[in-house]
Amino acid sequence: MPPLPAFPLRCLTLAISMTVAGMANAQTLQEVVVSASRQEQQSFDVPASVQAVGLTAIEAAGPRVNLSEVMTRVPGIAVLNRQNYAQDLQLSIRGSGARSPFGIRGARLIVDGIPATMPDGQSQASTISLPSAQRIEVLRGPLAQLYGNSAGGVLQVFTADGPDKPEVRFSVDAGADRLRRYGLQAAGQSGSLNYVIDHSDFSTNGWRANSAAKRQHTNAKLRWASSQDTRFTLVANVFEQPESGDPLGLTREQFEADPRQAVTNSTLYRAGKEVSQNQLGLVAEHRLDDRSEVSARVYAGERDLDNRLSIPLFAQLSPTAAGGIVQLDRRYSGTGLRWSRRIAAGEGEVRLTTGLDLERISERRRGFINNLGERGELKRDEDDSVDSTGVYVQGDWFINEAWSAVAGLRANRVDFRIRDFFVRPGNPDDSGQVSFSATNPVIGLTRHLGSDLNVYANIGRGFETPTLTEIAYTGNGSGPNLQLKAARSTHAELGVKTRLGEGQRLDVALFHIATSDEIVVATSSGGRTVYTNAGRTSRAGVEVTHSAQWSPEWSSHLAFSTLNARFDQSFTSRGGSTLLKGNRIPGTPDRLFFGELAWQPRAWAGFTAALEMVHRGSMVVDDLNSDRTEAATLLNLRLGWEQRVGAWHLREYLRIDNLADKASIGSVIANDGNRRFFEPAPGRQWGLGVVAVYAF
Repeated sequence: MPPLPAFPLRCLTLAISMTVAGMANAQTLQEVVVSASRQEQQSFDVPASVQAVGLTAIEAAGPRVNLSEVMTRVPGIAVLNRQNYAQDLQLSIRGSGARSPFGIRGARLIVDGIPATMPDGQSQASTISLPSAQRIEVLRGPLAQLYGNSAGGVLQVFTADGPDKPEVRFSVDAGADRLRRYGLQAAGQSGSLNYVIDHSDFSTNGWRANSAAKRQHTNAKLRWASSQDTRFTLVANVFEQPESGDPLGLTREQFEADPRQAVTNSTLYRAGKEVSQNQLGLVAEHRLDDRSEVSARVYAGERDLDNRLSIPLFAQLSPTAAGGIVQLDRRYSGTGLRWSRRIAAGEGEVRLTTGLDLERISERRRGFINNLGERGELKRDEDDSVDSTGVYVQGDWFINEAWSAVAGLRANRVDFRIRDFFVRPGNPDDSGQVSFSATNPVIGLTRHLGSDLNVYANIGRGFETPTLTEIAYTGNGSGPNLQLKAARSTHAELGVKTRLGEGQRLDVALFHIATSDEIVVATSSGGRTVYTNAGRTSRAGVEVTHSAQWSPEWSSHLAFSTLNARFDQSFTSRGGSTLLKGNRIPGTPDRLFFGELAWQPRAWAGFTAALEMVHRGSMVVDDLNSDRTEAATLLNLRLGWEQRVGAWHLREYLRIDNLADKASIGSVIANDGNRRFFEPAPGRQWGLGVVAVYAF
């Protein structure tokens, strides 16, 4: 393989550069440049499972409120909509992260080079601005471990660059249950300054009772090129969610009786949350010479949360109970440095990359009695902090035309500290600290069998610390669970990427993940979820992606994955002595399928129609495998129109999801102590939108 030409300088995690030439519905077939392995390469040559979703697919998938709208197109990742804006989406990659009852863990989220995952591994997807996103990249497999703690996979979102000519964009989306989203965006180029400023206002009554939500979201990216070799990117994000009800999960009987109902305690205690988050980040990039470059990033943010839980009043009155209202004031910051150099080596070259990541969160966490929705007396008062330090080195060796290799090493240390200020009779001082560390290697090899066929294999180690939430309680008494261990894993992957012919691309990957000390639920009752370490677990499966442009008018896209996620070693299960060897891991769909057939007739310029099929396999609800969801297959229809009138570019869409109006379970709350496992999905839903762009 000849030495690759120098690419334009990019920040540490800036990933995808896509040409949007040609037909809109063929965007998945465009050649894509990714930096999933921290060095830019054609996606076809990356020795890992990585798929990109472009602007056309993001816009066609819906109102651009949730990642669940569009991520069905990517195999190996399950982004399930809980129909609950108080608890965020349920996101898992190759089964990692499915246990989370709220928020996202087990995967790294990165937006414009700035981590959306905290040092303890907890992430939030709600603050991602999809209306201003240009593309999304998902990396699975061993190379994801080089991103640090909780890297079952990496999802990166990239805000669009402003066009050469300034433009203003207006958008309106409407849907069932009084869903509304209004958007305004200004973008363009002025001298050496490129800018995108986007604002969205979203509201919905919610499909279920007590699931209404409101959001206001502003996202801005300013990029200044001070010279041909140096540029700076400023990213600002302001997120407000002043309302989001929590309808809670349902039991099997409640789901079958009325899937749209909310649990009685949901309304009795006004379960839900209000949250605000502000973040500012700066990325500086500099080319030292034609073979070396350096980049740095620094960011800081604050997140304030007021969360009303549905814990019965009697359970909140225990001396060691933390109450039923959580107030969280969080401050977080981080910095990253990266240096890379290309070095000639024999017939090819070596790209050497090394870097340092420093991350920190500090928060004041307080708990109060939830007296039927009103704040009562103080029950918890503590300062928590997590510091993470990561150092990594990676080498990409393009040996010759037939072979290339990658090897990397990352050393991580994560320190937790808790200072307890709520000391009362029966509730002693629960201050404490604990540290986790790991050094994880990754190695891979690719065989280039001509220009249209690559075969690769990778293996690597990873680790996942518990989050602040998961160490919050012990099984007996009060205080944090500082005995909880980090999970350790070994990831192996074998893959094939091939171009079957002009306009066709096929990717196939087989993977196996072996984990020790898997973090699982020990008990869950009275608002307290206690976690413990299980023995060995395994996850194995196959992922297939096929994209084809059959003719100028017809194209298709298929994404299919299977997952066999099981406990390989017996351990004491939640609430008893049942041994679980061979049981499935809860919350993990055993298969996922997305199929799309798109039609863009030349006779009707600007018109697009597509039929989508989405299939989700069954999920077990707890470690005991006491119940499971049924597999569901849904059909969706979408229509789109585009027109150009002078300086105006207009786009309209109409979507009907779940055409057959099938009843199904959208997600599960794994190991819920009240057996309210089920989060129902809506029946037939409609949505339409209009985008108007004026170019100056």
